[in-house]
Amino acid sequence: MRRKGARLGQHFLTNPHYARMLVEAAHVRAGDTVLEIGPGTGALTKELLATGATVIAIEKDEGLVARLHETFADELANGKLILVSQDVRDFDPSALGAYSLAANIPYYITGEIMRQFLTAKNQPRTMALLVQKEVAQRIVSTTESILSISVKVYGVPSIAAKVSRGNFSPPPSVDSAILVVRNISRDFFADLDEGLFFKVVRAGFSSKRKFLANNLSTLFKKEKVLAAFAVNELDEKIRAEQVQLEKWKKLALFLGRA
Repeated sequence: MRRKGARLGQHFLTNPHYARMLVEAAHVRAGDTVLEIGPGTGALTKELLATGATVIAIEKDEGLVARLHETFADELANGKLILVSQDVRDFDPSALGAYSLAANIPYYITGEIMRQFLTAKNQPRTMALLVQKEVAQRIVSTTESILSISVKVYGVPSIAAKVSRGNFSPPPSVDSAILVVRNISRDFFADLDEGLFFKVVRAGFSSKRKFLANNLSTLFKKEKVLAAFAVNELDEKIRAEQVQLEKWKKLALFLGRA
């Protein structure tokens, strides 16, 4: 019989070494509140609880929920573990107070989960996630993409460790990495409209074959785009992936003026 976790895209972490590394990367301490997404069989849950933190674990698979109730009966009884049987995409963290997020999530919802919590009204202080290695590398790269920019505007991403596929059951077809996002906030948008910024970025990346100036000219007048480039000392033939985050902010501020 095929395991439910595999059907839902979950690959359970089997090496406790990497579970401990993820906990350390998230800087979880006694008394903290940690939101864990997809606890699965509880390998990461066990290490999170060992820190003395209170863990709120969200698991969609009813079979795994039943198993977790058996494995962590004591921790559930004393309130150190709170188990929520729910799709995390329906979860609202507003009532949590200050919290960190730790997760081994299915690859196919990585972007959706990151966006959900980075843009939440109550953002986590830190996120530590097991994700596909190539995705983690794209996020931390100096060659920008919509994905990397969408993370960097809210926090500082880094790779804590690379985790080979043999450390999971069933093993995925690709290797993973522990991606950490620290110092999460909305400070980047203190003087800039969030919606406007992403409108500019999406336009800038709308066609990989075209120069950034041409892409932005589909949204703004060409003269205004070229003026923005001149003020920010950007070459008219630069491509979107070559522009660093602060320059994107300056472009959005200039282009957003009436």
